[in-house]
Amino acid sequence: MYPTEIVAPMKAELTSNGFEELLTPEAVDTAMKQSGTTLLMINSVCGCSAGTARPGVLMAVQNATKKPDHLATSFAGYDTDAVKQARNYLLPYPPSSPAIALIKDGQLVHMIERHMIEGRPAQMIAANLMQAFEQYC
Repeated sequence: MYPTEIVAPMKAELTSNGFEELLTPEAVDTAMKQSGTTLLMINSVCGCSAGTARPGVLMAVQNATKKPDHLATSFAGYDTDAVKQARNYLLPYPPSSPAIALIKDGQLVHMIERHMIEGRPAQMIAANLMQAFEQYC
C-alpha cells in the first residue's frame, strides 16, 4: 500500500472537484447500482498515465455539455478492497490503473484502459470522454 502522503494530493485532485471517494466494497456496490450515469476513475500513482488521466477526466467533466449524474473514484494500491470490488463491474476488461469507466444504470458502457491513456495528452482523454458523455448521458 502506498503512503498516505503520496496518495492524498492525487486523491484530492478529484475529490476537491466533486468526485465521491469509494473506500469500501459496499460503497462501490452502492455507487455502481445507482440509476443514471456514473463516471468511475480508478486513480493511480503512475505519473506517466495518471498524470494525464486526472486532468483529462476533470477537463471532460468541466467542459462537457452532457455530464454524468455521479462522479466516483477509488485509488489503486491504496483503497485495495474497494478497487477490487470496482474491477468486478469493469469486466471483461482486465485490471488497469489508471482506468476510467462510464457506467449507465449499473452497466459498463465505456471504458478507457491504461494503455489508452499512456502517451496521450489530457485533451485527447477529455475528448474521448466527452464523446461518451454525449452518447450515454
